[in-house]
Amino acid sequence: MAAQRRLSRRKFLQLGALAMTGLAAGCAVNPVTGRQQLMLVSEDEEIRIDRQNSPHQFSADYGALQDTRLNAYISRVGASLAAHSHRPQMPYSFRGVNAVSVNAYAFPGGSIAATRGILVAMDNEAQLAALLGHEIGHVNARHTASQMSANMLGNAFLAGAVAYLGQKKPQYRDFSEQLGMLGEGLLLASYSRDNEREADALGMEYMVRAGYSPQGMIGLMAILQGLSSHQPDAVELMFATHPMSDERYRTAVERARSSYAGADRLPLYKERYLDETARLRARKEAIKALQDGEAAMAGKKYETARALYRKALTLAPDDYAGLVMMAKCQLAMDNAAEAARYTALARQAYPQEAQSYHLEGIAALRLKRYDAAYNAFTTSERLLPGNPYSAFFEGFSLEGMQQRTAAAKEYLRYLQSIRQGELAQHAYQRLSAWGYLRPTPQR
Repeated sequence: MAAQRRLSRRKFLQLGALAMTGLAAGCAVNPVTGRQQLMLVSEDEEIRIDRQNSPHQFSADYGALQDTRLNAYISRVGASLAAHSHRPQMPYSFRGVNAVSVNAYAFPGGSIAATRGILVAMDNEAQLAALLGHEIGHVNARHTASQMSANMLGNAFLAGAVAYLGQKKPQYRDFSEQLGMLGEGLLLASYSRDNEREADALGMEYMVRAGYSPQGMIGLMAILQGLSSHQPDAVELMFATHPMSDERYRTAVERARSSYAGADRLPLYKERYLDETARLRARKEAIKALQDGEAAMAGKKYETARALYRKALTLAPDDYAGLVMMAKCQLAMDNAAEAARYTALARQAYPQEAQSYHLEGIAALRLKRYDAAYNAFTTSERLLPGNPYSAFFEGFSLEGMQQRTAAAKEYLRYLQSIRQGELAQHAYQRLSAWGYLRPTPQR
């Protein structure tokens, strides 16, 4: 099955347009530059779009870190920077997420995340401040809102045009679609080089204001450059959404030397960072194995991926992301019973996170355990509302249970959101055969 994505990058950029239909084009004062700019998205709309979409990206990234102490630490650092930003009134939130790719991202209302992959790559708090400050810079400069506003003018400009996975890794995207899940990175903004330059400048400004050495930004840029040479697969998504170049590194060095010359004496807080991340860094070898496993999965090297996931789970048996990755690998290899075993372990490891329940439902469907599948999908939807695929798979489960009326209701609910693709075709065919509607779907 190759259904449509739950929410493509194009759809994400058009959400503002749908909400603002009928409003005249307008201008607003950019909070950073003080200049007038085209802006059809209000601050309230930025926050609404953020709250609607960010939970799905966090779940696609295997949920927020279960290490509450580390998440609290990341939040404290982020809040100290946000207080010195141009938009301190935004409802910022900061967290680490369990994804092992090297990445950080921000939604337009101020929800910001950093992956385990990048957290274990850094070695001082000033680098973390640079990372979070850069993402706060995107929020303050309203880069995503500006892209959405331009998109409202007849699709003349779509930042990035296509999400990373749809562009670079279609085979992995298709597998996510088969599972009825959001693919990694599909909701993330793809920034221009000018956006990145501005966010770099703002990030350094905010971190220095908050009392950190600008050397943290230089160190962060050096880490990213090094990873691009030695672990290119791990940083692909970050570089697709946050274009990297030698120029950004050189600019950071020059800016620290000229604009913030006296700030070099400010602290890096290396010991504090190492203390706060000690539990995470204890899993560094497991995280590296998971990174390699993801690269193998993207290349459809499933046996290699399974071996790497086994290595990671030997090192960290309760790692939620590792258990879910292994479940996906087993599904790709048509080992539904083994996938179900790993989803059960994942649920035990992180019962509040939705992805394992959804995968449990997929495994149960393949085993024709329709009642178990239905329960898993409804639990997933309760934990993470808003994924239209939940409605389809609930309907499919009910169909397998011979509950036609209830299945038709779920298929109709699904078709309110998605009307093309093989899943939609199945829903239309069943509803037509059952006498609920006549039209044929668009292909």
